[in-house]
Amino acid sequence: MASKNLFRSIRGKLLPRTNCRNDANAPAYGLPPEHALAQFAVTGCLNSTFYATDRQQLDKVLALCDRVEPETIAKVALYARREGRMKEMPALLCAALSVRDLDLMERIFFKVLDNARMLRNFVQIVRSGQVGRKSLGSRPKRLIRRWLEQRGDDALFRDSIGQNPSMTDIVKMVHPKPANRQREALYGFLLGRPVESDRLPPLVRHYLEYREGTRSDLPDVPFRKLTSLPLGTEEWFALASHAPWHMLRMNLNTFARHGVFESDEAVDMVARRLRDPGRITRAGAFPHQIMVAWRSADGKVPSRILDALEEAMEISLAGVPRIEGKVYICPDVSGSMTWSSLTGYRKGATSVIRCIDLAALYAAAILRSNREAEVIPFEQGVVPVRLLPRDTVMTNADRLAAVGGGGTNVSAPLRMLNRKKARGDLVVFLSDNESWVDADASSGTALMAEWNEFKIRNPRARLVCVDIQPDDTTQAKEREDILNIGGFSDSVFDLIALFAQGKLTAEHWAGVVGAVEV
Repeated sequence: MASKNLFRSIRGKLLPRTNCRNDANAPAYGLPPEHALAQFAVTGCLNSTFYATDRQQLDKVLALCDRVEPETIAKVALYARREGRMKEMPALLCAALSVRDLDLMERIFFKVLDNARMLRNFVQIVRSGQVGRKSLGSRPKRLIRRWLEQRGDDALFRDSIGQNPSMTDIVKMVHPKPANRQREALYGFLLGRPVESDRLPPLVRHYLEYREGTRSDLPDVPFRKLTSLPLGTEEWFALASHAPWHMLRMNLNTFARHGVFESDEAVDMVARRLRDPGRITRAGAFPHQIMVAWRSADGKVPSRILDALEEAMEISLAGVPRIEGKVYICPDVSGSMTWSSLTGYRKGATSVIRCIDLAALYAAAILRSNREAEVIPFEQGVVPVRLLPRDTVMTNADRLAAVGGGGTNVSAPLRMLNRKKARGDLVVFLSDNESWVDADASSGTALMAEWNEFKIRNPRARLVCVDIQPDDTTQAKEREDILNIGGFSDSVFDLIALFAQGKLTAEHWAGVVGAVEV
């Protein structure tokens, strides 16, 4: 018999040769360092995942930072914060720049560290010593002082929640110079020094008077500054009435526990706020964050509130674009997707949303806007599941997330389409990209082989691989008709639509990140 290795088919010979192995130890294509850094920045939460520990993720990101130019680090940090709306990764990249290029760090400092949590993340990361320095240094201290100076008195007092480090710790570290007596008193109050109350900002006085029982109206301070106080149902109702959208959806069980939902008026008010399009847009709500609230609600949360969350989900996905032509959506429902939390594992802070939930949510959302699309879930092979476009996104996402659990075979959907001689214009994979069931000894991956065959029938077709876990490999090598992208935000949908229309640059997603102005 002729040697299969020497006399491979033209179909196999034209495949680009793999150059690395993925975390499942199967052949894969390594992403260029700039692309890989962006992938980690928009999907990594520095928690342990199915395939990697938090330490391995951190080491990989820092190693990638050493392989790219400082300007790339700055652009990725800005993109991850603005478009990906990530928290830890942009702060880590900003901290890495404090060692590589202080001028660039200063240019992005206020754009990336745009709230108190981001500032605390930055300070914590720098002081940990992980990026190559343990002290803040003169330039970062000066920037933090300027950050504090630009904050109003009321805003700075509201910022004084959160620990490790607290805002008090940061004030102690950088020694800001107060611009007036009121700011001097506020710093003194934060540092625990004796301060005359009439010198404090009005909001601080209001809070102290309420805490001491000499004033009855609730001060306009963050929820967490009040929850430790002995509040009655009326006060809890007032908190729900004024809570920002995210705080409201995150504390539904708390409100239920304190009797807020015993009143029909309160239930109607909370439901109305949760499904308000303007509030949802201003909050920049991720669909999976709404799913977290819906999944986490206990039996005391009324059904009207759950219905409002489903409406909120539909509203948050209203902008998912319609794509011309025949679309196939392939969500990965394998074991690694089923057993892995979306944002990784961290004691006391592990999300109830799994990778499979996000893949199912994305698939259901695309189906909602593209009702002729065909959904092809896969694990070791294709899993038959029927979804109805008229059902809610939440219903279809739950139906998809309930199946699967086997090994990962990314090429299975395309193999099925090729057997059927199917026609199509766009194929979208939603996966962690750790395919191993279809690994063989050929020069390329099975996915690339099946895609080349699909392209013979559909020369204008395009392939999108959406990776929802931090990784630096792919099963489909980037080229004109193949897009690799990562992330949890709605910008993923927009980029898929632009790619389907041929409107991205030749560099695809890397070009979008590279176009960010520092």
